[in-house]
Amino acid sequence: MKIDVTSFDGQAAGSIELSDEIFGLEPRTDLIHRMIRWQLAKRRAGTHAVKNRADIARTGKKMYKQKGTGGARHGSARVPQFRGGGRAFGPLVRSHEHDLPKKVRTLALKHALSAKAKDGGIIVWEKAELDAAKTKVLASGFAKTGLQNAIIIVGGAPQQNFALAARNIPLIDVLPVEGVNVYDIIRREKLVLTREAVDALEARLK
Repeated sequence: MKIDVTSFDGQAAGSIELSDEIFGLEPRTDLIHRMIRWQLAKRRAGTHAVKNRADIARTGKKMYKQKGTGGARHGSARVPQFRGGGRAFGPLVRSHEHDLPKKVRTLALKHALSAKAKDGGIIVWEKAELDAAKTKVLASGFAKTGLQNAIIIVGGAPQQNFALAARNIPLIDVLPVEGVNVYDIIRREKLVLTREAVDALEARLK
């Protein structure tokens, strides 16, 4: 798959051939869905908790005698039936993580990249660098190309000037190629890759 290479403000800078093994697959939504569920579950803190009957500071003495009252039979006042009692089957502190094989995760990333390529949502830049950390310069370049909602993947660590300028623009994320992930690719309209990022991705996923 051949795609044009541009600068961040839309100036032509040649072309590049994208591997069909990574960017040319027929996207499988089931794999992408499984990967996103795995990512979001892994991200959850799992610190939710409630007090069950064992945690309530209240007497455990039987409320009244078993027989002869004409009412229901009750024991401890800490049970869930009563106001101020413990909660039944409430959430406990736990991990929400679940297993997903590494091969499935790798395949899901390929299908996410292929889905973006199929929708015409991939843009390749020569590089992501600025002479000065000026958000105005970057925003004007994005305005020329109509880039409003995108994740930008660079080959190594993001250049400091570019990262500082980009962080003030809403709906724009900048990540190193090591941080590329299915959830961020899908949640943004455009996926911007530098030449270095394309080479690194192909070396990693082939």
